[in-house]
Amino acid sequence: MSDVSSPISAPGAPEVSVVVPFKNEAGNIAPLIAEIEAALTGRWSFEVICIDDGSRDATGAEIKAQQAGRPWLRHLRHMVSCGQSAAIHSGVAAARGPLVATLDGDGQNDPKFLPDLIGPIIARPSRIGLVAGQRVERQATGFKKFQSRVANDVRRIVLKDGARDSGCGLKAFRRDVFLGLPFFDGLHRFLPALFRRDGFDVVFVDVVDRERHHGKSNYGMMDRLLVGLIDLAGVWWLIQRRRHLPAVSEVTGDAD
Repeated sequence: MSDVSSPISAPGAPEVSVVVPFKNEAGNIAPLIAEIEAALTGRWSFEVICIDDGSRDATGAEIKAQQAGRPWLRHLRHMVSCGQSAAIHSGVAAARGPLVATLDGDGQNDPKFLPDLIGPIIARPSRIGLVAGQRVERQATGFKKFQSRVANDVRRIVLKDGARDSGCGLKAFRRDVFLGLPFFDGLHRFLPALFRRDGFDVVFVDVVDRERHHGKSNYGMMDRLLVGLIDLAGVWWLIQRRRHLPAVSEVTGDAD
């Protein structure tokens, strides 16, 4: 395991950082931020980091408007779209809390499940590195469900990560462990396998999927299947090449 010590908040830092990537999600932002606030207020100190991934609509203006009266709400912007994995990585790198929770910015991930994801890591931070949501009652077309089922089945067989649904945006994890992972486009889909590779327990929680009320999906078949096969091969290679470092102690010249 890379590090079995428990993460500790720096003085004045929040206990939890919530990272939300947005790309052309005008109309979804205000209700989602309000729901996150309702789900976490009174449980833990928190911040919410919104990443505008090169949006061409009113996403940036809506995030800025929501910052009024919310000192815990932060706004990052990519000048050009870099993809979901890059947006999440930017948010985690900027986070001040030792624990990070993520959810998609399209409103289909329900923030009421955030405490169910965060709670197990708070209770056992030295063992549990990741708690991942798995969607039930998924709101998607039959073809999109078929794509995801094929991709998930292939990934689970190859990586043996135990995840039924690695594409769900609802996740909570230790920030230090995430930042120690090799970064690549598509990283967010392989977190269960990579956290287990580093010796941490992974917990799965069923979450209810919701309908999208505004905008449209930014991901198509190329993202889900063809590119995913290349990523799958790379993650399999990383797992096979993992070598655990030996325990090291320093021997001094002092007498026994």
